[in-house]
Amino acid sequence: MAVRGETYGGQTRQERAAGRRERLVAAAVQLFADRSFDEVTVADVCARARVAKRHFYDDFTDRAALLLAVHHELNEWLLAGVAAAVPRQPAGVEELLRPMLAALVRQLAEHPQRARVIYINAPRMELHRRGVLRRDARFLGALARPVLPVPRDPARYERVFLALIAGVSEVVIDWVWHGMTDPPEPLVEDLTAFGVSVMAGLRS
Repeated sequence: MAVRGETYGGQTRQERAAGRRERLVAAAVQLFADRSFDEVTVADVCARARVAKRHFYDDFTDRAALLLAVHHELNEWLLAGVAAAVPRQPAGVEELLRPMLAALVRQLAEHPQRARVIYINAPRMELHRRGVLRRDARFLGALARPVLPVPRDPARYERVFLALIAGVSEVVIDWVWHGMTDPPEPLVEDLTAFGVSVMAGLRS
């Protein structure tokens, strides 16, 4: 039997709390995509999400914690889409990279607000961004193992993928910064060629 006051409008307390958090995150994506971090207040986010300010602090300590959570969730969404595009048995590096990069670019093109938060506004948190780059490099390095020889130098292997992820990120940042007006297909081809060139060094 539900405790009196637990259910309201057909939703439990936990469901209402989850709904408020979801609306706060969605509002933050919209606001952080359009404005700089310093121009967005907690009151702005709460007003956009239609959530009382007191409920904001149930999930987040401040704006920085909100942006950190938003960036984490969006990066997880992006990586999940990239991972889903990996062929089951890629014949080589190019066959591995092209569908992954196509999925990356397609997701960003379809969700420009998320793209701006991931690549333009959130990178102001430099230490966090560096951690994300390293994690993404490990993620790609693990996916690439089947098409590369066993690494003789693990440190070199990690550095190559860190350089690859950092390079791809900078190109994508430039693309997003300029409104993603360049067509995605040539971008995917250029990024694929870059990735193949960088990873070729691991075969020597």
